[in-house]
This record gives sequence, C-alpha cells and structure tokens, in this order.
Amino acid sequence: MDATQAGFTAFVRARSAALGRTALLLTGDRQLAEDLLQEALARTAARWEKVVAGGDPEPYVRRVLYTCAVDGWRRRRVREVFGGVADATALDGSEAVDRRVVLQAALARLTPRQRAVLVLRFYEDATEVQTAELLDCSVSTVKSQTRHALGRLRVLAPELTEAFGPPVPTEVP
Repeated sequence: MDATQAGFTAFVRARSAALGRTALLLTGDRQLAEDLLQEALARTAARWEKVVAGGDPEPYVRRVLYTCAVDGWRRRRVREVFGGVADATALDGSEAVDRRVVLQAALARLTPRQRAVLVLRFYEDATEVQTAELLDCSVSTVKSQTRHALGRLRVLAPELTEAFGPPVPTEVP
C-alpha cells in the first residue's frame, strides 16, 4: 500500500462515521445513506492526491457528499420514507428516543432541499453562505428554504414544540 492509499484509508477510518451521519440526515434512509457515502468516497478517492494537496480533505468530501445527494434527488423525485436513527449514541433515555422519533418524522415531511438546508444549517452548523455554496444556490434561496422549512415544521409537526420547547423568535421587535 502506497502513502496516498494509506492516507485515504486513514481518512475514511477516522471520518466515515461522521460523514455517514450526515448522509443519513440528507437521505432519510440508512441504505441510501450508505450508498451516498460510498459514492462520495469513491469520487474522492479518484482525486485524492489533488484533494490532500489543497489542505484539509473533509470540506471537499462533504461538498461531494452534498452534490451527490442533490444529484440523487434530481434523478428520483420519489418521496423517501425516513427510516433510520440519526445518531443512536448522541442521547440516552426514553426522552431522547422520543425526541429523535419526533424529529425524524418531522424531517420526513420536508422536501429533500428543505431537509438539506436544515441539516447543513443546524446539524452541520454551516453558515448561510457555506450552505449556498454546498447546495449550488443563492444565499437568499437558503434563507427562504430555511424559513419555509421551519414554518412547515411548525404547522405539520407541532409536537416538535412540545419535544424541544417553544420556538425562538426570528425577528427583533
């Protein structure tokens, strides 16, 4: 095994769990998430030398992950059923399980683009500009998709307010 292949293997071992959680949130299905991650890593492996020459490879891999997810949504316009648990180790206890179930059901009610915007903004903690770059859209689209998605969640899943508390005001009086 040469140094390039060893570096890629080490990166995959170290970061595949985190990337897999993001893929699961983007797809809503464990098997689709595994396929998405595999496709993103395969595309990255083909350009690994150039990727590591540019510095930290994770932003590149995440960009490929999001791009592959958007490409998948464009190819299939079928509504996905959210099936897996996003991160079973993140929270413990029945209250945490209830929250995850409520959140998963709510995310399943969103369009794929709305789900991607919420995942990037609130799970990945990406800025509006970073989210726009990753999804190849304008910042105003990110803002409007975030607003529409949160509004849709408030209407379609009022149980989120009960599970996570009252909504934070978005406007300053």
